[in-house]
Amino acid sequence: MAQGKILLKAGTFWTKIKEQTEHARQCGALVSIPTESEFVEQQGVCFLVRIASNLVRKDEAKRDQQKQSAACKGDFNPFLPYEQDLFVADISDTHVCILNKYNVADYHLLLITRAFEEQESLLTLEDFAAMWACIAQFDGLTFYNSGKIAGASQRHKHLQLVPLPLTPTGVQLPIEPLLKSAQFHNSIATIPEFPFLHAFTTLDSLWKESPFSAAAATLECYHSLLRAVGLEDNQQSRAYNLLVTREWMLLVPRSQECFESIPVNSLGFAGTMFVRNEQQMQILKQYGPMSVLKNVAVPNCEIQ
Repeated sequence: MAQGKILLKAGTFWTKIKEQTEHARQCGALVSIPTESEFVEQQGVCFLVRIASNLVRKDEAKRDQQKQSAACKGDFNPFLPYEQDLFVADISDTHVCILNKYNVADYHLLLITRAFEEQESLLTLEDFAAMWACIAQFDGLTFYNSGKIAGASQRHKHLQLVPLPLTPTGVQLPIEPLLKSAQFHNSIATIPEFPFLHAFTTLDSLWKESPFSAAAATLECYHSLLRAVGLEDNQQSRAYNLLVTREWMLLVPRSQECFESIPVNSLGFAGTMFVRNEQQMQILKQYGPMSVLKNVAVPNCEIQ
């Protein structure tokens, strides 16, 4: 099969992101969700927890989508077509980048496939090439919520990208201190402090290579992680969260979408969580963020 083409020009991405964000704010296409935040510590991790102060507009939009879906007698897809005022850049001949309409953090991006693919689909060479084309210019955390149980809100396949650092505390992301204790078995590692099934690997500065060259190596790592947690050949349940930075990749299988009404997506395993109100915040503090992650993931076991 012929290799795809990268359309994103070098040195242009960050400028495009800032310009389109300003435009989307001015025209009302970008609906930022106001939050307050605080740190909740458990097991050596200072989790950043954001509390939504107003979800009215997002809830209204969700009801509108449900009405549109009913009118279409099927699932409404906000990515076909995507909202032009949110468009950031053509990344490749298979992917485009748009702003996340309902953002909690600034410059939250979505890398979406041009043609429809299911969100539970396995990631491909093209997905990873689009990712590397972006994070070679924009140091961030890429994540993939594989299916509704893993926190996906749309069926159309999309990777998400948020800028680093995630917090102002001096680390790139809250779980970073735990990664130093990774215990490797050949190229795959586990993090002793994680009380749930997972697999971790390093990426050896692949971001400095061409996007498709980096993507080929990343695709091999990705399948190694899937095999390590028993998901590669599992066609019945393939819910997981995948987190990727320039330096490493972490994959966590999922067992449920929420714990005590608190939803968790990939960012939870990076050390940032989101609650809708003070009641959920108190539940989170009562059990602890790491315990919440343990309950929505899969019980820990040794990687073979």
